[in-house]
Amino acid sequence: MALAFVVVAAVSGCQSKNGASDMLDPSAIAAPAGQAGGPAAAPSQQTASPAASTAAKASQTLGTGSTKITMLLPLSAPGSAGENGRKMYDAARLAMADLGDKLVTLTIEDTRGDSGTAKDLAVKAITSGGVKVVIGPAELPAAQQLAKLSGTQRPPVLALADNFAGGPGVYSVRLSEADSAAAGAAAGASKGAKKFVLLVPAGTSANAIEARVTNALSIYGATLAVTLPYSASDGAKVVSDMGSLVEAPDAVVVASGDGSPIAVLGALKAKGIPGKAVSLIGTDRWLERPIDPLYEGAYIATLDQSETGPIADRFKATYNYQADVNVAYAYDMVALSAGIASSVGPGGFSKQVLENASGFRGSTGLFRFRADGSSQRSMPFFKVEKGRLKLVEKQTSGF
Repeated sequence: MALAFVVVAAVSGCQSKNGASDMLDPSAIAAPAGQAGGPAAAPSQQTASPAASTAAKASQTLGTGSTKITMLLPLSAPGSAGENGRKMYDAARLAMADLGDKLVTLTIEDTRGDSGTAKDLAVKAITSGGVKVVIGPAELPAAQQLAKLSGTQRPPVLALADNFAGGPGVYSVRLSEADSAAAGAAAGASKGAKKFVLLVPAGTSANAIEARVTNALSIYGATLAVTLPYSASDGAKVVSDMGSLVEAPDAVVVASGDGSPIAVLGALKAKGIPGKAVSLIGTDRWLERPIDPLYEGAYIATLDQSETGPIADRFKATYNYQADVNVAYAYDMVALSAGIASSVGPGGFSKQVLENASGFRGSTGLFRFRADGSSQRSMPFFKVEKGRLKLVEKQTSGF
């Protein structure tokens, strides 16, 4: 069964009912398929975990299409980085079988989890003259270095690194804490909250989170009264400072960064937050840890796991292990690239297409890329009740 992949409405003339371009139509997915000319061979079924299912090679090529794409993955990296890289490799294979086999030629390079190698491979790809888009790298320092490179004629980079802020022409693919915090704040403001406080870990991400939250609130006429950076050891102090600086906030947004929010949440709990008068808004990074009793009552905007359902079921059937968010991101970027190649051709990887305001819908939900390289996502809004996420809204308000 053929898969639908409609690229940017302004370019293709086709548009989904919500205004975004559908990267895939879940209702049309039954099994891995090829293009209209006939079914493509599905990836060979794996019976091992991702740690053993992919024998890393220096370079591997999938597909026979005229649009050349390079994908940079840490296939032979040790530990979780390598395991995630091999999951993304399997996701790329599935996306190629579904959508890209006759449209693109995908060359996958092994970065070995080394940032220097990843940067060198990326530079080689973007200066080759033939590659139309680079997917990856997954190494944060390499993505950050690429974002500093000058040049307007280079192909775009769809970076897979965690917590990457993005840069001109180097787009951040993954959900960032800034995006989650902004979506959560916007959802709170849409329900009437007007005065917000942001507690954010001190560091390089603090300004980006503050800017995104401020922008999201402005859409609803709400304001960020104060932003208070904190360190892991001064949770009680930052809450005390908040009390002396802001009178009667409607909501407190707590970002956690790489650390745990527990110290801050304990201090807020002692002040009666969350409560009837003050809402507590967390971020997706809280969920990197088991849900703590102190999360109770907090609101969190994060990805909708049900969006991955059509892909996850077929992925499990094909590779015999469960898909995760790494699979979803990698699948979406290969699918997006195949869709652009199909609708616009090899020359379609332009800012106009990639930064179209309508965005795209994939297995990670609705998203779009901004001119500064960051991404925005519309996602479900949950409340933590009895140690579980309870859906409050299926989708936070648009971009």
